Amino acid sequence: MASRAVVLLSGGLDSYTAAAVAKRDGFELYTLSINYGQRHVQELEASGVVARALVVQRHLELDLDLSRIGGSALTSDQIDVPKDQPIDPDVIPSTYVPARNTIFLSVAMGWAEVLGASDIFIGVNALDYSGYPDCRPEFIRAFEQLARLATKAGVEGRPLTVHTPLIALSKAEIIRLGLSLGLDYGLTHSCYDPLPGGRPCGHCDSCRLRAAGFTEAGATDPLIHPRR
Repeated sequence: MASRAVVLLSGGLDSYTAAAVAKRDGFELYTLSINYGQRHVQELEASGVVARALVVQRHLELDLDLSRIGGSALTSDQIDVPKDQPIDPDVIPSTYVPARNTIFLSVAMGWAEVLGASDIFIGVNALDYSGYPDCRPEFIRAFEQLARLATKAGVEGRPLTVHTPLIALSKAEIIRLGLSLGLDYGLTHSCYDPLPGGRPCGHCDSCRLRAAGFTEAGATDPLIHPRR
């Protein structure tokens, strides 16, 4: 019987790839997407499409409205999404959502305990990213320690492992990995500030990192240039 894994699935390129790695490695997938009041709701819509493509055991979508807290360009209409700005990994940008991965991993941890799962997959990346502190290896290690202390499973000797298969890969390496697994990246959504109709803006950090990754990988982004 395959081991169960909870996979945080945003609908973006990275989480899709991380989920595919979990499936390749023989896990039974339970995908979790959070409607946190993000302005790029197309990403949430894409998560359901991606989950169906992966043929997961169950896809759970929860409402957890972080826009009521605010503090991020992704959850507040009062803060502009930066466009065409230099990406400095030493500067935390306005698209950082306060404590997002801590909150999401906590929800995933709770569901994993209910499912009897000891594994969570998350598509965080410490190379080609926008300087978010909750994408670093030291954060993941700290969360695993928290899980050992905070859950019945951890106290009883069944520790939680948070898998980060993409954390040391460049965006191009992630894309090459996904393509080798047969993924259709045309199903995903990455843009932080979509145009009317849902098309990517092409100018936010996420769009630019995605475009550079496809270029470096020598591949064509099917989201921008769909197959005919």
